[in-house]
Amino acid sequence: MVSVQAVSKSFGKLKAVDQLSLELAKGSFTALLGPNGAGKTTLVEMIEGLQQPDSGSISIAGMNWQQHNAQLRRLIGLSLQETRFIDKLTVYETLRLFASFYGIGKKRTNEVMAMVQLTDKHNSYTVHLSGGQRQRLALAIAILHAPQLLVLDEPTTGLDPNARRELWQLLEQLKQSEQLTLLLTTHYLEEAEHLCERIVMMNKGKIIADGSLPELLSRFDAGERIEIDLLTQTRAPQFWQETLGVIRGLRKMTVLPVDEGVRVQMEVERIAASLPLLMATIEQLPAKLQHLNARRKTLDDLFAIMTGQRLEDV
Repeated sequence: MVSVQAVSKSFGKLKAVDQLSLELAKGSFTALLGPNGAGKTTLVEMIEGLQQPDSGSISIAGMNWQQHNAQLRRLIGLSLQETRFIDKLTVYETLRLFASFYGIGKKRTNEVMAMVQLTDKHNSYTVHLSGGQRQRLALAIAILHAPQLLVLDEPTTGLDPNARRELWQLLEQLKQSEQLTLLLTTHYLEEAEHLCERIVMMNKGKIIADGSLPELLSRFDAGERIEIDLLTQTRAPQFWQETLGVIRGLRKMTVLPVDEGVRVQMEVERIAASLPLLMATIEQLPAKLQHLNARRKTLDDLFAIMTGQRLEDV
């Protein structure tokens, strides 16, 4: 559906996108992830036709913006981080306005309004909509003309958790009912994992990882994590390194003194294999378990492995 070949884009001395290539298969849901300044928005704007690359090429369904501008505008649906509406138009009037740009009838308007669960708000002015309802209306506008490619740029930024999950449910329904290819940019790691089977991570204008989450974690040998807080008077890191260093599948361990005890952070091959022996060992030691957290590594961990920074901090 989308082919990006060796594309670069600079703004003065800043190279926002650097010789980047990317292919999106028809019907795929892909998350584009990265910190501020990674080049995500610049890349998306070039795919949308809002920016022209300095070099390289972009084609969508075999067409390019230079020769097929009108066709591509009917093929793509866009929903941005924030959409401005006319305050004194109702939900229905807003949808009919955008439908008129494409010659779309009332049947499709009503169908999409129901799809995004705004039928009961059809006579409400847009100024009175909640943040979640406004984003659902923006999504309705984006899919009104039944696009083949849907580009969502930070669609749930600023929404409360309930509104965010409602939007996720809508996107999952669209995946089943509409023949869509989705490109989603997001800062929310959970959102990328939940909605998209493919994750593309960008940093400094380049792609640094590409694949499903299990593939990426496996490729970078990410392992799993166990963290424990122990109440103990024995706080010497060397003691805990030696005592717990025999745990099965242990790859790496860090011991940090904390109030009234120590915090032990362990990277293991498999939690299921390491945790029983760890718990049995703690039972024999002069320590009381205060806290236990065991989890697989996440996208944020993966980003930290590759860049030395946590995605949530940059």
